[in-house]
Amino acid sequence: MIKTLKTMLSTVLLSAGGVVAHAAPWTLDGEASRIVYGTIKQNAVGEVNVFEALAGSVTEDGAVSISIDLAAVETYIDIRNERMIKHVFRNVPSAELTAQIDMADLMALPVGATTDVFIEGDLSFIGVDLPIETEAFVARLSETQVLVTSNDMIFLGTEEAGVDEGVTVLQDIAELNGITRTVPVTFRFVFSAEGDVPVAAELAESDVTLASVAGDPDAGRRVFRQCSACHVLDEGVNRVGPSLHGIFGATAGQVEGFRYSDVMAESGIVWDQETLSEFLANPRDVLPGNRMAFRGIRDEEDLQDLMAYLIQELEG
Repeated sequence: MIKTLKTMLSTVLLSAGGVVAHAAPWTLDGEASRIVYGTIKQNAVGEVNVFEALAGSVTEDGAVSISIDLAAVETYIDIRNERMIKHVFRNVPSAELTAQIDMADLMALPVGATTDVFIEGDLSFIGVDLPIETEAFVARLSETQVLVTSNDMIFLGTEEAGVDEGVTVLQDIAELNGITRTVPVTFRFVFSAEGDVPVAAELAESDVTLASVAGDPDAGRRVFRQCSACHVLDEGVNRVGPSLHGIFGATAGQVEGFRYSDVMAESGIVWDQETLSEFLANPRDVLPGNRMAFRGIRDEEDLQDLMAYLIQELEG
């Protein structure tokens, strides 16, 4: 059981590191996270047990660490909690996981996107180092939050986890005919980022440079007059529409202080020359239900000129 629980935690931490490139530190949200495992006694009575005292982080350079407070196991019966700590966990206070991730090699998930990940890690438990691996489902909830859950119910034998003897002691103390030696385990973890987190590939990675744009920036300045009634290029200045400062490489619907439509905020679009041009050509068809009251720029040359102007002003 313990080995599986740490396996889950390694997945969470490695996954949280994997959803952003050039990441800021990520911290496990203990209030939103939990590990749940089930047991059956007397061949008929099912019970739910929980670990909620969890702490973990992934540093900027990819160093992973996480701890489970074994003394905080919750079986919903006080005396059983005490017996678990003494006989199964042998009064060991916590289990520790460490790993190293190459953050630069990991893909960024846009807000609203999901992925499955297969992860390897190492666990230190009661003086034994255990290599571990598992698969998890990862969802980007926002720029600063990542949800990681078990993909499937995981079944673990107490013998392989090294706790079979302790479970036998519990069975004898409680005078039970049997306690299941295979337990189902699930997990839910939420990680929160500390500081600024780039959600998508940066400008240098998206091939959006002035040299790659065929348009005329001066002509694009004139095209931008159609946009200037609602948008400005200044940082932090929102009008009818959000500021366009830093738009290239950013995820749609994430400008601070601006209230977006749900369809825009949840679109997961990463703005580069191609995606922005496509949207501006026909905003309502690309994102039906968005609030942008603009019919679009249908002339391809005007779009190229506008891109050249925006890149010159924002990235030059």
